[in-house]
Amino acid sequence: MAHAHAHPHAHSHGPHQRHPAAEPGFSLLRLSVWQRLAIAAPLAALLWAGALLVMSQGGM
Repeated sequence: MAHAHAHPHAHSHGPHQRHPAAEPGFSLLRLSVWQRLAIAAPLAALLWAGALLVMSQGGM
């Protein structure tokens, strides 16, 4: 059974045309080394600060 395209599509291309290329989403792997370090360093510092805070308070 053939599909006649008699109904509207939500596509951005016409009938018998290729789909447009998909845009890649955000990925940490596509960031530069410096961008990854800029994200990782503050997170590591926060984790260390939290661990040191917990250890300094002893056994409450």
